[in-house]
Amino acid sequence: VDEVMHAFLLQFYLSGISGRRIPAEVLLDTALEDESPLAQMLSQAAGYQVKVTSKMRSERARYTKLASTNAHAALMSKLAHKSTQHQRSEALETLLQLDMPLARMECFDISHTQGEHTVASCVVFNREGPQVGEYRRFNISGITPGDDYAAMAQALERRFAKAHEPAKLPDILFIDGGKGQLARAEEIMERYQDNFSGKRPLLVGIAKGESRKPGLETLILGGTHQEIHLPNDSIALHLIQHIRDESHRFAISGHRARRAKLKVASALEVIPGVGPK
Repeated sequence: VDEVMHAFLLQFYLSGISGRRIPAEVLLDTALEDESPLAQMLSQAAGYQVKVTSKMRSERARYTKLASTNAHAALMSKLAHKSTQHQRSEALETLLQLDMPLARMECFDISHTQGEHTVASCVVFNREGPQVGEYRRFNISGITPGDDYAAMAQALERRFAKAHEPAKLPDILFIDGGKGQLARAEEIMERYQDNFSGKRPLLVGIAKGESRKPGLETLILGGTHQEIHLPNDSIALHLIQHIRDESHRFAISGHRARRAKLKVASALEVIPGVGPK
């Protein structure tokens, strides 16, 4: 415990990554044998006296106990979420009869207002959940307003036209849409099949039910166009819904930002030589 706590405190305050200011006093819920040397190292790095102590009474003791309880609860929640995510991934692997564990899933969605300011989103998940740093948006242009098929085709072309890194290629590519959207996606993937290095993604369309109510989705497999209907309590369906909803949210937020930006722009600014001034 001493070694772990000592290493954590030095990494937490001295790594330079977090940018945290070293406090004048550090309270520990566990007594350490080397509290004095640790305080000296932190004091030297901070440029002022830093006290490290595990001996507390009254209010400070209660705060330290509360912090420890909160940290334990947060850890249990994180582990439970991780376990649930793995169970959902395994259920999806079984459903789709995959030979290898899922490493990467991507989902594309389109958002616009009456065909204007179209934005496509691409969200990425792995067995741990959303990989926000891998998300991408595509501002769609040069298409007939409201043509979602053309918007999807353009987004997929821009995503996969230069995709040569196997680790960045999805095992499953979800398309938020029915057979029409899936067919366009199949055309694009066929066009760039040489870029997949033998790792061609499994295409899955997510068609909404008649009332667009969650739980009524139909999965459409690429190639065979086989339809799969899952019960509401299917954990594989819950994972798919999570991915689809996240792609929808990311597309809408990007569309709204683009629309708001263009609202304050002047048509005069598109004239060559004419700028904001």
